[in-house]
Amino acid sequence: MTDKNSLSDRTVVITGAARGLGAEAARLAVAGGANVVITDVLDEEGAATAAELGPKARFLHHDVTSEEDWQRVAEFALAEFGRIDGLVNNAGVSTGQPLETETVEHFRKVIDINLTAVFIGMKTVIPLMKGNGGGSIVNISSAAGLMGLALTSSYGASKWGVRGLTKVGAVELGTAKVRVNSVHPGMVYTPMTASVGIQQGDGNYPNTPMGRVGEAGEIAEAVVFLLSDAASYITGAELAVDGGWTTGPTVKYVMGQ
Repeated sequence: MTDKNSLSDRTVVITGAARGLGAEAARLAVAGGANVVITDVLDEEGAATAAELGPKARFLHHDVTSEEDWQRVAEFALAEFGRIDGLVNNAGVSTGQPLETETVEHFRKVIDINLTAVFIGMKTVIPLMKGNGGGSIVNISSAAGLMGLALTSSYGASKWGVRGLTKVGAVELGTAKVRVNSVHPGMVYTPMTASVGIQQGDGNYPNTPMGRVGEAGEIAEAVVFLLSDAASYITGAELAVDGGWTTGPTVKYVMGQ
């Protein structure tokens, strides 16, 4: 029986994969049998992650806002592994400040990194996936791409844009057997969020129904599922992996009250 969760003989490009969610997705993809091209601007950490994962992983420095860099990534993946079957658009920046004080310059920078880069990545790999007879693109959006969150004018706009671009891709590419889905993490414990005081464990994030932040591996499991044939009839979906955060405000319920 064929294991539909297997990524054997497939090649996946994962951006922003030197650490955090991207690195966890790379680990799970390699464990599932995939060849993985890890890209990031964090050269030392990216190279270390690739070395840890062994001969099925490679690292390449990558500015996701550059069309030339995207072409270089595609050529590198083809030279190393012969094909591209999956793309995880994970690279991005998290930022927050009131809309009133957000500068136009900063807003444009965030949109460029978080949204325009996703467009360039999709545009780059689509012809290659069509040539393979299909593929899977997973775009990392956010809970901030499912609801309005204060202090996220540029970030929230970019993540809503990723959600919309995903749906356009799914509609256009369905008959080419290229699936396009978005994953919407809530608050997740990573090196980046730990630096601003986010803590692991039950009770440390009470405004979610589950009462805690997510772990990078929990988000990565959803990403790798969408890359696999186990998700063969899923395209245009927005998968919230957020402990129930986007379902609505958390209200404690007590029987009899």
